[in-house]
Amino acid sequence: MKRTLHGVTLAAVLFTGGVSLAQSAAPATPATKPAPAAKGMAEFKGFMAPTDPKAFLERVHYINQSEIKQAELAQKSSENPDVKSYAQMMIDSHTAADKQVMDFAKTQNLKLADMPKPANDMEKKAMAADKANMEKLQTLKGMPFDSCYMANQVGAHDAAIGMVMAAKQGMTSAPAEMTTMLTQLSQELPKHREMAYQTLGKLDDAMGVGGAGMQGGTMNHGSMGGSTGSMGGSTGGTMGGSTGTTGGSMGGSTGTTGGTTKTK
Repeated sequence: MKRTLHGVTLAAVLFTGGVSLAQSAAPATPATKPAPAAKGMAEFKGFMAPTDPKAFLERVHYINQSEIKQAELAQKSSENPDVKSYAQMMIDSHTAADKQVMDFAKTQNLKLADMPKPANDMEKKAMAADKANMEKLQTLKGMPFDSCYMANQVGAHDAAIGMVMAAKQGMTSAPAEMTTMLTQLSQELPKHREMAYQTLGKLDDAMGVGGAGMQGGTMNHGSMGGSTGSMGGSTGGTMGGSTGTTGGSMGGSTGTTGGTTKTK
């Protein structure tokens, strides 16, 4: 049985290049195989991240700030205790993570921009979509807000998990502190993703809807490239890449809810 989640634009996957999750979930073929990563970029299963430490840290900083702002909005706009609890966890976690990013940048004499400079038109459009998504959330209250916010969170963390994996593969000569940071992200982000998935599932059950919504297609909840937060559970999480799922963070191409989804 298939049901359609609320059609709301959920953007903000802000990294360059790559294929959508719908494509990456299928076996690679000449028609769907991702293009080679551009110079200065690392690629992992269609997800990409810059290999320049400053560019990467700026995007992580942007993600942290975006997550904090959305979570603070959730505390005001949601009436659901599970959503509010999740939002508080996001505030606490991303505040601590952002402090780590900024402290490390300071040791490297790097001044991070709050808004990363778009590397190409795709990033520029994604950043505009991120802004539109936040504006959309600001108009919602109660259950409509909860559905939009939590679906956003599942997609955003899929994108984040992809980016960190790409960065881990590409930053082979990164300072020890950066390597430690990537390892921590790869351990924490999958936990956030799973919590978002579980919380969204409770909302879906209450509404009789299954799934997180995906542009123009179907998506089994909890899956990224074919397996559930497994990229989370076994291999670790990451920030970035591209995704056709909903997003609220930085990744590749933007996604829109309103696709059909499968009940659990």
